[in-house]
Amino acid sequence: MKKTIKVILILCALFAGKVALAAQVDTVETYSLAMHKNIRAIIIKPDNYKQLTTLPTVYLLHGHGSNNSAWLRNAPVIKELADQYQLLLVCPDGNISSWYVDSPIDSNWRYETYVGLELVKWVDEHYKTIKNSGGRAITGFSMGGHGSLYLAFKHQDIFGAAGSTSGGVDIRPFSNSWKIADVLGTYKDHPNNWENNTVINMTGLLIPGKLALIIDCGTEDFFYKVNLNFHNILLENKIPHDFITRPGAHNWAYWSNSIIYQLAFFNEYFRSKNKS
Repeated sequence: MKKTIKVILILCALFAGKVALAAQVDTVETYSLAMHKNIRAIIIKPDNYKQLTTLPTVYLLHGHGSNNSAWLRNAPVIKELADQYQLLLVCPDGNISSWYVDSPIDSNWRYETYVGLELVKWVDEHYKTIKNSGGRAITGFSMGGHGSLYLAFKHQDIFGAAGSTSGGVDIRPFSNSWKIADVLGTYKDHPNNWENNTVINMTGLLIPGKLALIIDCGTEDFFYKVNLNFHNILLENKIPHDFITRPGAHNWAYWSNSIIYQLAFFNEYFRSKNKS
């Protein structure tokens, strides 16, 4: 009996030690001055956060119809990856259909300003981040894949690396889908809004050597064709990037695997920019 109790105590101690070393999750509310409202975000800190002086940050954007809890709920591996690479992971709430843009038809809809500027400023003020583009990356899935590249292309002084998995990198073929018209107006009435706010048309914004890029899409994904087109445009314009494709559809089985490669890519980027 005593031996059994001793074994149980040892196992409990081991388990407690493991819990103590697990990544920590904060749920925070930040105020958007641009939209005059509080918006939630989930922030994941590595297990040794208290011992760190500074650490790099990766912003993880969710897809259409989802919210800030999507990454943690469906891809809990990100907590292990935060520990492994000693990263701060920030999961903003981009509304169910923001597409992470400042709407040209609704002045109250300013998710580019919120995620790309306001939230970054708030995180840098409240956490021990590396406060320059060499310490920040952004990625996302589906709508969030569009948003991450959109924000990075427009704010290369803020983000030094960007990724997209199963991203809607060209929204024009989907003009009747996912409430994009609520943000940009209909394509028929506002074609310039669509042409100017689709990532595939924004490569001219890229400053050579400024942004490290990784793009990932499964061959069975309905966004595969636009991602392949985007990859070819980047090649034509001699823009360095990693392009990964493999069997897979538009689902969490693909995205939870993809994030492993993307965070490894960002980790190498951070190491190259922050050598001691």
